[in-house]
Amino acid sequence: MTSNRPYLLRAIYDWISDNGLTPYVLVDAAQPGVKVPSHVIKNGQVVLNLAMRAVANLDLGNDRISFQARFSGVSQSISIPIVAVLALYAQENGQGMMFPADEADPIPASAVESSEDAEPPQTGGDDDRPKRGAPHLRVVK
Repeated sequence: MTSNRPYLLRAIYDWISDNGLTPYVLVDAAQPGVKVPSHVIKNGQVVLNLAMRAVANLDLGNDRISFQARFSGVSQSISIPIVAVLALYAQENGQGMMFPADEADPIPASAVESSEDAEPPQTGGDDDRPKRGAPHLRVVK
């Protein structure tokens, strides 16, 4: 029998969105096939906003969640295998569902992109930006 996780994710996403709330997904970034910018990963996990106003081309498939999102003003392709999803919840009140991290379902081959098709990881974020000191204002007459 197939996993019920993708069906539950779609149902909870619709429920949260239909109530005018903001759907957030908690992802185990250490799972194979997770493609997110490295600078947004904290403690091996990442929380992403899945609201329609925050993403483009959202696809809640049976094997993966994929969409386009902007990070620091740069559009990125995001791909998350369904088994890497730890929770889907409403940002405003925390209601939603958590999923077990060690589910016995194997990761489908279609959810893991081959290394030939995968883009190199983005090395960006705070490290590439120059460090700013205190602002300096000067009176010009």
